[in-house]
Amino acid sequence: MTDHASVLILGGGVGGVVAATSLRKSLSEQHRVVIVDRERDHLFAPSLLWLMTGKRTPRAISRPLDRLARRGIEVIGGEITQIDPDIRRARVVEHPYGDDPLSRRLGGVTRDFEADHLIVTLGAQLAPETIPGLGEAGHNFYTLAGAESLRHALADFNGGRIVVLTATPAYKCPAAPYEAAMLVLDHCRRSGIGDSTQVDLYAAEPGPMGVTGPEVSAQVRRMVEDQGIVYHPEHQVTAVDASSKTISFAGGATAGFDLLAFVPPHRAPQVVRDAGLVDNDSGWVPVDRYTLQTRFPAVYAIGDVTGIPLEMGKPLPKAGVFAERQAKVVAHNIVHTVTGKGEPVAFDGHGECFIETGAGKAGFGAGDFYAEPIPQITLHRPSRRWHVGKLLFEKNWFRRWL
Repeated sequence: MTDHASVLILGGGVGGVVAATSLRKSLSEQHRVVIVDRERDHLFAPSLLWLMTGKRTPRAISRPLDRLARRGIEVIGGEITQIDPDIRRARVVEHPYGDDPLSRRLGGVTRDFEADHLIVTLGAQLAPETIPGLGEAGHNFYTLAGAESLRHALADFNGGRIVVLTATPAYKCPAAPYEAAMLVLDHCRRSGIGDSTQVDLYAAEPGPMGVTGPEVSAQVRRMVEDQGIVYHPEHQVTAVDASSKTISFAGGATAGFDLLAFVPPHRAPQVVRDAGLVDNDSGWVPVDRYTLQTRFPAVYAIGDVTGIPLEMGKPLPKAGVFAERQAKVVAHNIVHTVTGKGEPVAFDGHGECFIETGAGKAGFGAGDFYAEPIPQITLHRPSRRWHVGKLLFEKNWFRRWL
């Protein structure tokens, strides 16, 4: 037991918000909970798919992170420039918050934060610049700015060829590009230009959501192709020419487009790599698959920044559902360490996701990703029920956590 423990959480995404809230709820006031993020707002990323098709606004899918302060959580806005996992310390260049004069004077000040427990949940860095011409030619709908620019482009689109592209075989939210293709086509049909629009999906991977196993992957492919979308697997992009609107692939194939929406390459954030937390082979932070403990004592990593290998040879998918459940496990076990109450718990690899198909319908997949030899996943056919389920999930997320 510890009388005055401190927990430092790096990252204000799903994992960070859940970990901070769970810790603050379970630890008494003498224990300190600090969360650091460079963004002022927490973005509910699953709703970017609705934003890009005009069904959401940025304000509707984000909330100020400093709302956590009302719960007794210290919220620090700033750029994390250094992490020392040996002593659980992070260096932060703080941003000024709002119009407060003191905050503005302090903006740019460098501070060091040390803690008894450190949680690294900084997500995946999106790196479109690693593919020549990609960022200039299309819209990265994995970001708020990119989803907004795609929404504006779709509003001006009068027909032609839309390409949805995955730049690498592995990326967070594995269903998202497939959902994006179906939602974009649905948007065009509702706008009266469906007959003059072709949607092609070029994927670097051999099949949709391969980590779910061959049966579920085939089901998702049928969902996409049944909508009239042309699917092109195993196409690894090497360059994009914005002026000629041409995508070049490994092996010499090319594809033209009138509008390009893409998922960029992912990598661990530079500050995480510089800290020596990343495995050189996987490119991500290795952790104990059950406790999320790194090789450093009292240092945990959760969410997209981690690399957890599965028996089938692929890593655990990067998805918010796993970040949320991992955060709860880590928070519970830290509370156990600090207070001596309860028993340790383990992350069990279970997860689920909705798959939006358009026309007010969605599919739903769920199961055990730690099952061997392959994950055991059940995919439910698209229906209005699952679409309503995702609507409620979005609503309840903000109600519960922010």
